[in-house]
Amino acid sequence: MPTIFVTTREGEEIRIESDVDRSVMEAIREEGVDELLALCGGCCSCATCHVYVDEEFKDLLPSMSQDEDDLLDSSAARAPNSRLSCQIMLDDPLDGLRVRIAPED
Repeated sequence: MPTIFVTTREGEEIRIESDVDRSVMEAIREEGVDELLALCGGCCSCATCHVYVDEEFKDLLPSMSQDEDDLLDSSAARAPNSRLSCQIMLDDPLDGLRVRIAPED
């Protein structure tokens, strides 16, 4: 069961354990972190689940799809380590993943 560490916009760190094959977005929302809006429910169509991935884990993630890249381009808060949390599926190599919720656009 992978553990992820989520830093909220206010700087609070939350430890979340989740099953494999769940998205980071689902794990965060199920933990009750309401500032991650995820308005589209994980369909990769809104960018309201934007997070910053810790550099240590960036290379362990799958390549970004064109749709995800286009959505992140619409965010003024995009950074080199930006990802949509709905597109990151948890698995054992991501145990200990650290993400920070991006500012709301």
